[in-house]
Amino acid sequence: MSTKQTLQPQGWAQPRGYANGVAASGRHIFVAGQIGWNAQCQFESDDFIHQVRQALLNIQAVLAEAGARSEHITRMTWYILDKREYIARAKEIGQVYREVLGREYAIAMTAVQVSALIEDRAKVEIEVTAVV
Repeated sequence: MSTKQTLQPQGWAQPRGYANGVAASGRHIFVAGQIGWNAQCQFESDDFIHQVRQALLNIQAVLAEAGARSEHITRMTWYILDKREYIARAKEIGQVYREVLGREYAIAMTAVQVSALIEDRAKVEIEVTAVV
């Protein structure tokens, strides 16, 4: 059985949609960066939000192989091509996130803009660590 604790230093502003830190104990699961293609490694869309949804669905599928769910995620790193699109579409990202992963925000998150991803059509890559 895993335990998970959100780390929020006293006096710090409460983050929105993520945690500043997470402490957890249990079996660790490391999910490689997932991009917005389907199980056959084919892109169904070049739309950023569609690719975010598919990457999150891919993460869910990998977690399920280990008997894990979204509430077991402790760390999430987003690699994005366009910071401006990420910010401009934040509400849509939040909606897709909630649709796929629910309202699990006790996750230490990082988002980084990169110049390119290995797959040319990929607009986002997301990796996670989970503890079960």
